[in-house]
Amino acid sequence: MSGESRAPAVAGSFYPADPARLRAMVEELMTAARRTPKPAKLVPSAVLGLLVPHAGLVYSGAVAALSWALAGEMGPATIVLAGTDHQASARGVGVWTGGPWRTPLGEVPIDNDLATRIAALGPFFAADTDAHLTEHSLEVQLPLLSAACPAARIVPLAVSPRLGAHAQAGLLLGRLLARRRAAGERILLVASSDMAHYPPARVCEVADAELLEPLLRLNADALNGLDAKLRRDKLPGLVCGLCGIDPVRVTLAALAEMGAVRGILLGAATSADAGGDPRRTVGYAAAAFV
Repeated sequence: MSGESRAPAVAGSFYPADPARLRAMVEELMTAARRTPKPAKLVPSAVLGLLVPHAGLVYSGAVAALSWALAGEMGPATIVLAGTDHQASARGVGVWTGGPWRTPLGEVPIDNDLATRIAALGPFFAADTDAHLTEHSLEVQLPLLSAACPAARIVPLAVSPRLGAHAQAGLLLGRLLARRRAAGERILLVASSDMAHYPPARVCEVADAELLEPLLRLNADALNGLDAKLRRDKLPGLVCGLCGIDPVRVTLAALAEMGAVRGILLGAATSADAGGDPRRTVGYAAAAFV
């Protein structure tokens, strides 16, 4: 698979496959995000990482665009994308080491050197292109990412729920990225996750607010414990707190190693805010880590 490009897997479902329609959607989302005031005291140059949601762009795109608009102000050369391996096909962190990712708006290049170095970090990491072929959690970011950071390369990571060593993997990843940043490389680490799944809108908002508290403190253990507690509490309709809790846990550990001390909420919403059924919703949040 090395060197071969990745074809879009969810064009036409999670976002328009038609280039003109997709370009118009992305332009509308990014324009609105750029007009949204940023939180006070947020300095783009201090941002080390971001949180983005990964549902269909018609639902989560407005929230995701808040993070990508901020990324555009930073101008990263490489964006390391940590996403959910929904199929759990990888055992740990599967690193894409193949060719560029194709989208209806063009190709997104890979930072092959950094991808190879991440894959070589140790037993929690491995080159694994198969884990990415049908996964949507990173693909859905690319139209917004390309509009915000057209010159950036990416390193896609598929984090499996079978990892079992999130803190150790995050520590290794964070050390590598910290060294590269100290050498002058402009690297941004991004975690892809939606928030609460399928409760009524009001329950979703309350659950998301609870989950964001440890998340913005970079406390991955507390976040994981709270996620489990919310599921045990059997909130109406709740299936999970964060569907991407595995990449988020790895990312939080990595960001702490890179020097981040807190997260700043950029925006939050539910699928009901975008016209979805308020009786069965998904939560979305965008955040910056400094």
